[in-house]
Amino acid sequence: MKLTIALLRAVNLPGHQKVGMADLREVATRLGFSGAKTILQSGNLVFESPPLPSARVEAALREAATKRLGLDTDFFVRKASEWDSIVSDNPFLKEARSDPGHLVLMVLRDAPKPENVTALEEAISGRERLRAKGRQLYIVYPDGIGQSRLTTALIERKLGTRGTGRNWNTVLKLAALLAS
Repeated sequence: MKLTIALLRAVNLPGHQKVGMADLREVATRLGFSGAKTILQSGNLVFESPPLPSARVEAALREAATKRLGLDTDFFVRKASEWDSIVSDNPFLKEARSDPGHLVLMVLRDAPKPENVTALEEAISGRERLRAKGRQLYIVYPDGIGQSRLTTALIERKLGTRGTGRNWNTVLKLAALLAS
């Protein structure tokens, strides 16, 4: 069994799809994944799964969540070893220490093409900075996320792939949960 993280996209936000974390854990358990745990209310699930391709786990979770919970959202799966690399590959170490609430990790479905990352960088109108690494995008929002024009919709459109974001505090909580 492999320790695995599944992140749900756009759940439990004001006006968005509501899902109980106990229900989410039950979905994982019914699929045969063991030790399901959640943190926060934003769709962060950790569990043990057989060594299956991430895309297969994502598809199984999505189908089960749709069938059992009426939830229509994307799941983004990473193995524990991938999460360790995500944390250690963070290019914004200073911001991770001094202002982790304004550092966001966006987990992406596919690795973006370099020209798409360049197009996204050129579309930034504020002080935001970003770096892409594989299927991850690290973003610093020095003036906060709420007023930024660097939105998920813009990011996905420019990169040509879907994703879901977590602030660095949540990224580290997930890392700690994996280590426990």
